[in-house]
Amino acid sequence: MSALRNGGVSFWYASTALPARRDPLDGDMTADVCIVGGGFTGLWTAYHLKRAQPDLDVLVVEREFCGFGASGRNGGWLSDHFTAPREQLSAEHGRDSVIAIQHAMRRTIGDVLEVCSREGIDADVVHNGVLQVARSPAQAERLREAIAHERAWGYDQPGDIVELSAEETAARIRVAGGSIGSWSPHCARIQPAKLVQGLASAVQRLGVRIVESTTVRSVEPAGAGAAGGAGQARAVTDRGVVRAPIVLTCLEGFTASLKGRKRAWLPLNSAIVVTAPLPQSAWAEIGWEGRELLGDMAHAYIYAQRTADDRIAFGGRGVPYRFGSRTDTLGQTQPETIAQLTRLLREFFPAAAAVPVEHAWCGVLGVPRDWSATVRLDRATGLGTAGGYVGNGVTTSALMGRTLADLALGRDSDATALPWVGHDARRWEPEPLRWIGANLVYALYRTADRRETASTSPRTSLLAKAAAKLAGM
Repeated sequence: MSALRNGGVSFWYASTALPARRDPLDGDMTADVCIVGGGFTGLWTAYHLKRAQPDLDVLVVEREFCGFGASGRNGGWLSDHFTAPREQLSAEHGRDSVIAIQHAMRRTIGDVLEVCSREGIDADVVHNGVLQVARSPAQAERLREAIAHERAWGYDQPGDIVELSAEETAARIRVAGGSIGSWSPHCARIQPAKLVQGLASAVQRLGVRIVESTTVRSVEPAGAGAAGGAGQARAVTDRGVVRAPIVLTCLEGFTASLKGRKRAWLPLNSAIVVTAPLPQSAWAEIGWEGRELLGDMAHAYIYAQRTADDRIAFGGRGVPYRFGSRTDTLGQTQPETIAQLTRLLREFFPAAAAVPVEHAWCGVLGVPRDWSATVRLDRATGLGTAGGYVGNGVTTSALMGRTLADLALGRDSDATALPWVGHDARRWEPEPLRWIGANLVYALYRTADRRETASTSPRTSLLAKAAAKLAGM
């Protein structure tokens, strides 16, 4: 049996090899648009900019290599789920505008798959939807409430979301302790490293310049300092200064690494373990022949997929936050997180109990104080940004990339009319309040899950409600 590998960015890269790094920035440079961050958001922005205006000089600046962050580490859900306080956005912008986000997200799934086909990107796509399974009476009640909620906010066509009986759920996947479930067709499995690397190659073919191994330390507005130049914003790096009329920050969970941005978005940790390939005897017990994505209705929820080579990738929150908004080193996660996820995986799937976990890793996702994604561009300063996806970033980043491109090009579109355009949230609290609050919220959620699992009551734990209030959800 091989030793468990912890970190090394992610299993997705371990199965495909880390990419060779592109050259770093070589001194001061100019561009029409400078994009800080070579993940999904930055690459999709560059892709749409060059497709719309081929003569535009677009430069992407990446600290490590494209797809090093969450874009190459996530759970592989190309989903129409998004995080935003819908009632609040509705009060400010109208109900129809919020439902428009849902419909735009759904169209974006098709857009991503179309780009994969056009650009020859093989990302192990299986477009068979997503299953949610309840494992306690309280989870079952929340699942029914979630179905009603989704139907009220854009899941308005027959088949958009379907409640499954215990028997119907088990016919698709047998989860120990599972009762009712739900299924929606609006989700596809992807291998994230293959998608982001394929997108990076496609962007380069279009003529976008990408520099890697270059750390952006700060972004500065047009006119900041005598050397800024009229109408030029700046990205100040360890290898030179990039000047451009527009500088777009696309760092998501790594936004706190920029000067003055430590309290902008909370870098919340999420981790994944992946098993060795399961034998056919185990799959005969589990089912999962449709390879749908899988989630549950716990407060400290899980997300899982059956991989192309018949492993189980099983993710969730471990130690949720590192003091001072610090991030991990090459995806290495804490031993207690690995133990917790391994235990849960084997609780869900007893047939996998004898199958070793071979790889574990983690990454960070950006959480705004009001839990709503945002995209904006200030023409006066030349600075723009997008992010705050709270773990729903694979599809959202593609939509935000198209939105940022439209904003940069000065085009009105269905994307630029969505209510999260221009949205902003107040900053997170300073330390140690940020660390205390984040860890307290997830401690309450985990305790609530344990109590609900041991109870026959369909009511959500008061501890979970207290955690949600504390988090501002």
